[in-house]
Amino acid sequence: MLDAAGLSVDEEAVYRLLVTVWSATADEVAGRVGRPVGEAAEVLALLERRGLAHRVEHPAGAYSASPPDVALLPELQRRSVALDRARAAVTDLLDTYRDTLRRHDPGQLIEVVTGAEALRRRIHQVQSDARHEMLWFCKAQYVAMSSESNTTEFEALARGVRYRVLYERAYFDGAGAVDSLVAGVRAGEEARSVPALPLRMAIADRELAICPLVPGGPQGSPEQPTAAVVRGSSLLEALLALFERSWEHGVPLRVDASGALRGTTDDADGERLSASDRHLLSLLVAGVTDKAIASQLRLSQRTVQRRVQGLMVVTGAATRMQLAWLAARKGLI
Repeated sequence: MLDAAGLSVDEEAVYRLLVTVWSATADEVAGRVGRPVGEAAEVLALLERRGLAHRVEHPAGAYSASPPDVALLPELQRRSVALDRARAAVTDLLDTYRDTLRRHDPGQLIEVVTGAEALRRRIHQVQSDARHEMLWFCKAQYVAMSSESNTTEFEALARGVRYRVLYERAYFDGAGAVDSLVAGVRAGEEARSVPALPLRMAIADRELAICPLVPGGPQGSPEQPTAAVVRGSSLLEALLALFERSWEHGVPLRVDASGALRGTTDDADGERLSASDRHLLSLLVAGVTDKAIASQLRLSQRTVQRRVQGLMVVTGAATRMQLAWLAARKGLI
């Protein structure tokens, strides 16, 4: 039991005896543990040198045990620190080994995951293992796991992992999509919106990316979804560059005190518009569709479309796209 503290079987037996009887001589120890007197005396002397036992005046030649917390806990602490350092060294060696293996075996660069359940497990694992940052391309019509079911994100956010998520406009048409995004932003997620995304993607710590290869899923192909897990390579660097470029062009999303989702802008003058108009425009800038806007504002789609047309007249915008551009670039919200 005490080998983790550096005690041999004989040393532990004698130490336990001393703790039990308070003090004992070599003769008494030999009789109790079934060892020759000479061996018992050697073990007692060794325990004394290690601070686990000390001599007492009466009876002559007797030893008493040192308190276990004083005698054993410091050694356990030293071994624990050494173990942590060894574990960190092994982790570094493993990373180096994998890098070397990938350079000599291209098959190690890409792992193929097939099936919705296997893909869900892999996505959860990647997030659980993330230490610093998760990057996401969130398209409409999920493949293996809907955003609202991704509870692992909240656990990762709670331990300090940064989440940057890009949502395409069509995503907001999904049932519960806006509520899910609001919950994520409130938990610390950084969210932006773009008109469309070229693929689904998740990147962990800039070291590993997951990209579905075959759509699959409830709204995709009837075949099982297939995804690629991409590790350190030029392909991963290209995916990172694609994310950063898309992120630069995304419209930041925020959640106000009332829990409403809004698109943010650099200029927030907005004095010419009512609060309701600014809210509608902020959602339009964020890329939220009329259906989702109607749900957020508790209006009918027809009312939303009529109000958008009215705002186009007020601002002189020829198209909805131009209206969104004016709202974002000229301080209308």
